[in-house]
This record gives sequence, structure tokens and C-alpha cells, in this order.
Amino acid sequence: MSIHIKVDGETKLFPIIGHPIGQVKSPASLSQIMADRGFNGIVAPVHILPEDLAGWLSQAKSMRNVAGIIVTVPHKVPCLEFCARISARAKASGAVNIMIRDGDDWVGDATDGHGCLDGIAAQGFEIPGKSALLVGTGGAGAAIAYEILARGASELALHDLDTHKRDALIAQLNKAFPGRARIGSTDPRGFALVANATPLGMRETDPLPVQTDLLTSDQFVSDVVTRPAVPPLIAAARDKGCGTMSGSGMFDAQAVLLADLLMGTRTIDA
Repeated sequence: MSIHIKVDGETKLFPIIGHPIGQVKSPASLSQIMADRGFNGIVAPVHILPEDLAGWLSQAKSMRNVAGIIVTVPHKVPCLEFCARISARAKASGAVNIMIRDGDDWVGDATDGHGCLDGIAAQGFEIPGKSALLVGTGGAGAAIAYEILARGASELALHDLDTHKRDALIAQLNKAFPGRARIGSTDPRGFALVANATPLGMRETDPLPVQTDLLTSDQFVSDVVTRPAVPPLIAAARDKGCGTMSGSGMFDAQAVLLADLLMGTRTIDA
């Protein structure tokens, strides 16, 4: 049974910032995890435009009951520079999705990759020794790319229309995992895992991130999109008989980790 969420003068505030923000699932579920554990905290959505990010973060630091911030698109990469310290995976991926207060500083981590690969594993797919194609090299994509290689993928092909961002991530990944990251395309043939880390699929007019007509039933397809619940890529992959994981699976897999970090029951290794 869910415990009633407490809000009073002692409540710790944890904003989740993004643009847009209506698609996030974190506020209710993370707030409930805290309540269930007897922790007086609440996660609230905050809509921040990119041009207002620096000013808002400055004000957030002055709010002493803001103990942490969850970061979503498009702020994951720019928030990195506002952190005094970051985890190794945040450094390798060039982005953060959570910032924890340490006095007057922020300490950053990138848990999207952890959530994505744990969610995929929960659906029965294991990445060690297998090849992967990842579309999208933004904040979430960078963290997922790092985790795919950290967990033992044989190779990772990356595709992004922003070739500069793509190439920079490939270079960064190959420092940590020499020779295992390369340029990819929208062609999914030959990859055991096909993953979308872009917002494509949130709008009805969006194109598909990969050529779904080339998918085969022995492939596993994942998507970070949480709304709609079954994104077009996942629907097309299921039609092909593929194993799948949508964005809700990724979030569910990292919800407890995020809550632990916010409550301080787990710390960021930075």
C-alpha cells in the first residue's frame, strides 16, 4: 500500500528540469519511493528554457532545501559544466542526469545508461560480446553508449544527424574502450541490439529513427521515449517479432537508484 506523501516546512525539494517537461514520469513515482521509505522529500517538474538554465541553477543553489536536481532533455550536456565534481561515467559520456548538493557545490552523475541496460537485461537480453547500434548522441545517448561498452559489447556503432557531436563521442568512447566505437547509420542490419536515444517518436509526425523494414526477429530493440507508452519504433519492432524495451522500462530500472542518490542512501563516486 502506498504511503501518503508528506509536505511541510522540513520537506526536501528535488526539481526535475527539462524543456519540454510534460513527458516526465519521475515526480510521482520517485516521491512515492521516498514516502514509502519514510523520507520527507518531493520531486517536482520544473520547465526551464535553455537560455534560462544558468540563471535558474544559480537561484536553485540559494534554495537550501533543494538537495538535488534531476536533469532531462535538453539540459544534460550543459549541466555538466555547473558541477564541481562528476562521476567517471558522466565524464566519459559528457553529460549528467542528476546533480546532488554538496555544500555550495553540485556533484553530477549519469545514470541513464545504467537504467537502460538494466531495463534491457530485465527483458532477457544480455549485451556482453554482442554488437549494438545506437541512434542519438545527446546526454542520454552518451550515457547509454558508455554503459553498452562498459558492459562488454563487442562493438558500438553510433548514428546522429549532428556529425560533430557523434564524432566527438566516438573519440571520447575510444579513449576508454579502444577501437570499439565507430560511425553507424539508420541501417540496423547485423546488430544484436538496436537502441534509440532520441526524442523521435514523441510526435506523430516524427520519422522512425532506424529503417524498421530491415529489422529481424533475432534483434532486440530499445527506445528511451516514454510517451506514447508504445513508441512507433517499439511497435514496428514488435511487428517484426523483436524483443523490446520502451522508455518506461528504462525509467523503472533506474528509479530506485535515482531515489537512493537523492535521499543520500547512496553516494556518487566522483
